[in-house]
Amino acid sequence: MYDPSHLRTFLAVAQTLSFTQAARRLGLRQSTVSQHVRRLEDATGRQLFLRDTHSVELTEDGEAMLGFARRILAVHEQATAFFTGTRVRGRLRFGASEDFVLTWLPQILEAFRYDHPEVDLELTVELSGTLYERLAAGKLDLVLAKRRPEDPRGEPVWHDELVWIGAERLRLDPGGPVPLIVFPPPGITRARALEALERQGRPWRIVCTSGSLNGLIAAARAGLGVMAHSRRLVPPGLFRVPERAGLPELGEVDFVLVHGRRRASAAQAADALAAAILAGGERLLRPGG
Repeated sequence: MYDPSHLRTFLAVAQTLSFTQAARRLGLRQSTVSQHVRRLEDATGRQLFLRDTHSVELTEDGEAMLGFARRILAVHEQATAFFTGTRVRGRLRFGASEDFVLTWLPQILEAFRYDHPEVDLELTVELSGTLYERLAAGKLDLVLAKRRPEDPRGEPVWHDELVWIGAERLRLDPGGPVPLIVFPPPGITRARALEALERQGRPWRIVCTSGSLNGLIAAARAGLGVMAHSRRLVPPGLFRVPERAGLPELGEVDFVLVHGRRRASAAQAADALAAAILAGGERLLRPGG
């Protein structure tokens, strides 16, 4: 019912929110991109985008199609590989931000290994900033992490807002420095928190530094201070700091998949894992079971 080429075009537009950028990414003419989206809308009988001369936005039906398109394409690729006899194999060095350890990422990786038993999967869990350094050094093939604001690379998995979180009973002294719980450099949330406080002219002091997300969560639950975190991934037992605390806004963040240098032995496996993660993108926002 749904043409895979139309679904791929839809995803490109949904990820870039631009018909022009989607056309450039896919190597198509803009008129072809518009035609693919129109045909997909005809097939669904629903409007998937709200668009005018200045902006493109997903409708509610478009948001729903996002998940369906990812899953349909993932299954399509699995079926193609099965019936053409092509087997994904090779060593794949995958890096993931610790944000995802307590979500459904382990189950997604387990399913990937079941579907692709000949792939030698090597997992690295680290800070987003460290993962980018390893990717640049050629030590990783694929990374799932937060994207630096100035970095245009990566295929968006989802878009989110950074917020301040802490223990429910935590009360901040309005006249004192903000007690911060942070990752060590080059943590992306650390940099965003310090930059926001500096712009506001708000004094701060670091009360806990840990390279482990579980360490930061433990300190926050103990009421030692506040930390910057993805709004949709707030850990159990922690809460968003109310606006009356007067903390500065932290802005938005993209979680993306970034490919490293295309090693021939890992390229096919990296593409297959990227497709599996995109297909299960919304599951990554929920606690794992």
